[in-house]
Amino acid sequence: MVNRNLIRDFDVSDDEIEREIQASLGAPADEALPLAYVTQEQEFDTNKIVVGTVREIRDDEVFIDIRYKSEGYIRLAESRDEGTDKVVPPQVGEKVRVLLDVVDDESGLLVLSYKKARRQEEWERVIQQHKEGDVVTGMVTKKIKGGLLVNIGVNVFLPASQVDIRRPSDIGDYLNREVRCKILKIDEARRNIVVSRRKLIEDEREEKKKKLLAEIAPTQVRKGVVKNIADFGAFVDLGGIDGLLHITDMSWGRIQHPSDMVHIDQELEVYIINVDKDKERIAVGLKQKQPSPWVGVEQKYPVNSRHQGEVVNIMTYGAFVKLEPGIEGLVHISEMSWTKRINHPNEMVSIGDKIEVQVLNINKEKQEISLGMKQCLSNPWEKVAERYPQGTVVKGVVRNLTNYGAFVEIEEGIDGLLHVSDMSWVRKVSHPNEVLQKGQEVTCVVLSVDQDRKRIALGLKQLASDPWETDIPGRYKPNQVVNGKVTKITNFGVFVELEEGLEGLLHISELAEHKIENPEEVVKVGDTIEIKVLRVDSAERKIGLSRKRTTEEGEEEPPIEGDDDSSPAKKERELKGGMGGASGPLFSMPEAPKPS
Repeated sequence: MVNRNLIRDFDVSDDEIEREIQASLGAPADEALPLAYVTQEQEFDTNKIVVGTVREIRDDEVFIDIRYKSEGYIRLAESRDEGTDKVVPPQVGEKVRVLLDVVDDESGLLVLSYKKARRQEEWERVIQQHKEGDVVTGMVTKKIKGGLLVNIGVNVFLPASQVDIRRPSDIGDYLNREVRCKILKIDEARRNIVVSRRKLIEDEREEKKKKLLAEIAPTQVRKGVVKNIADFGAFVDLGGIDGLLHITDMSWGRIQHPSDMVHIDQELEVYIINVDKDKERIAVGLKQKQPSPWVGVEQKYPVNSRHQGEVVNIMTYGAFVKLEPGIEGLVHISEMSWTKRINHPNEMVSIGDKIEVQVLNINKEKQEISLGMKQCLSNPWEKVAERYPQGTVVKGVVRNLTNYGAFVEIEEGIDGLLHVSDMSWVRKVSHPNEVLQKGQEVTCVVLSVDQDRKRIALGLKQLASDPWETDIPGRYKPNQVVNGKVTKITNFGVFVELEEGLEGLLHISELAEHKIENPEEVVKVGDTIEIKVLRVDSAERKIGLSRKRTTEEGEEEPPIEGDDDSSPAKKERELKGGMGGASGPLFSMPEAPKPS
């Protein structure tokens, strides 16, 4: 018996299926009947098939003698030919099989049915020939709620969920198509049959898959059909199992999307790359059927050789250039120009550009080629030393500031470094922004050129003579009393500006007669104070100052105990950055290190 829950799962009631099947079935009467069957005594039970003789055709009714106390009749329309849809009335005297439907109480005549007799005989024939699990072939005749009707001699129900492995968008596309299905359930009581095309396909694929997995092996070439396409590749039905054709295995050249190479239902010959029988996964390829263009690449594109190529892709770090189909090389952003500062490769090239490149390196195992554009042009650094010899005065624009100096562009792509130590003779520059601004035009002198390392050293203070050798020793002498402005206070003393850009050190021991723990107890930044010059050291570019000695006049400063070269006190003061003297350490600021 049929599983009623199965039919309910298809969202169609038994009565609906029954009505659709009864309304659609019909079969022609046999041309000849066995004589024994005709002459036998007839049983007149309702819903039984009996044999009768056509006696008369009157209007739209055919009267039939079934050897009963009264005649029976059928509607003339029941003789309609299903192929031509024309009514073909039976001949008087013709023997026909009909089903005894009911007795008409008013007329006493028997109501017979030619169609019901035909359907019952067809049903019995199908039941005798088929059982659950059999494969049947039929024509899709009608689309009903929840599925299709398929005529296999009688109309059977094909649920929409059982039409295919992947449910089609419109099952109506199967109308008037011959399909093969497997019988799922037979309900003899209700004369319903449920079939599945999906189950048949799955079973056939399972058999094919087992056979395929037993035979398939890497390096084989197999035929298949493209069943699905994704962004990363395509799935090819090899006959029972799908193989993955990855986008990278479609062509030796670059493709944007798998649909550029294949389309749905396309028949292909693919190369078997790998087979995982445990996971039932197969990797296939198209490009492997052709020799790799990377074979002999070193001979075709030797290092330092130049070639024409086409830009096919641009990334933030460089551009990919096609030398031939399947052979691409990368021009890194750093290999595009000798001098131009490039933020993005699209400042130099666009997709589709034809450019000249030079082969820099080949990695055959990784199938990578490094290319250069600038190597096809002359290198301006090769003549920098000729154009800018030492001592040349140049003008440039401050392009960038760092902690240790400023980069000055003296021509497009050619920068020189102006170190903080070369910005002023007298001023201790902690950061270049104290002297220069980004974008400012400045005049400098070339100090040196390192052509191999592509570096130019510039100087700003070298444009003028060193005041420590000419002016400062003449303007500031020991015991001279001057006024200055406090610019900075440290734990070891106070820096005092004597004139613009020139400072001296007022050591904490020279602030007052009494001991000072914190210089801010005596002076503040911005104060103008009177101080005495203790010592001027032109070689070290230092000036030592004293505040507590401003009242003393014309006295020679006695050397401080331990002021000789071996004194521990002297060494301790030097470690603090001072120069030994009667008044303690002189002004000293550590210079910023020059980059190596």
